[in-house]
Amino acid sequence: MGARAMIRPQALASGSRVALIAPAGPLAERDDLTRATELCDALGWTPVPGPHALGRYGYLAGSDEDRLADLNAALRDPAVDAIWCLRGGYGVTRILDRVDFAALAERPRPLIGFSDVTALLLGALSETGVVSFHGPMARAPLTLFSREHLIPVVTTAQPAGRLAPVPPPADVLAPRSPRIVAIQAGVAEGPLVGGNLSLLTALAGTRFFPALEGAILFVEEVGEDLYRVDRMLAHLRMLGAFERLAGVIVGQFTEMKRGTSEGALGFDEVLSTYFGPLGVPVAYGFPIGHVDDQWTLPLGVRARLDAGAGEVTLLEAAVT
Repeated sequence: MGARAMIRPQALASGSRVALIAPAGPLAERDDLTRATELCDALGWTPVPGPHALGRYGYLAGSDEDRLADLNAALRDPAVDAIWCLRGGYGVTRILDRVDFAALAERPRPLIGFSDVTALLLGALSETGVVSFHGPMARAPLTLFSREHLIPVVTTAQPAGRLAPVPPPADVLAPRSPRIVAIQAGVAEGPLVGGNLSLLTALAGTRFFPALEGAILFVEEVGEDLYRVDRMLAHLRMLGAFERLAGVIVGQFTEMKRGTSEGALGFDEVLSTYFGPLGVPVAYGFPIGHVDDQWTLPLGVRARLDAGAGEVTLLEAAVT
């Protein structure tokens, strides 16, 4: 299926009502929800926790029916201005085919989250064309850097422009910010599409897999063995997903195990295997994914990647 026309959701403003939903894994403790509501208050938004936000059913935040009910109720509620997911984990793919995307299309609202929520963001893009936001979870502490890259994107009907790099730590003994490395230098423009690599791979062959022709693909991952990352990239290549990309942005692959008892490969070697032959700009090390300081990337919005300079620029407004 080809890409749908982009639809910008309404910008958030002071007093906007933000539904706090747990569509995947459970919160570790009640304080997680308290922190999320306090964060909304601090940002000037009105928090609206889902009735089952504190639910638990094994490794899920409640039964499929309860999680789906919270999500669909928020999508159908004309008084809800945005949906901010509380955490990832696992579970969105269990309910994705029953999400009321028609309600989102009828009244576009920002959907915000990442990790397992990638499935929801890509579903929204594929089913409706509504811009969704790959950004911090509501329960997580919001660093100043992450805040400065979230708020303008969801509140201002103007292009956010060039996204700033993570500043070096004030403490000289603190870990340094990962540097951005070009696999293939060059400049590309196209709509941003992507998210968590495991979820992108899991959606392959379904109606929720995004149209990638002419897109700038971005990917991130956490806690995966490098050989599994290798296999997922091989799967997507065999699917033909990389054939007409405009460029590739590789975010953080945190807590990645790089070798086995039989040997190891470098991450750059694996990336070069799959993305090098494409002949398009590719770079890795961007602040996207399971890191404290992260960008918010609006799916479906045109961006420019300068791989050699390690720069990403948002060329269009994400909200109206």
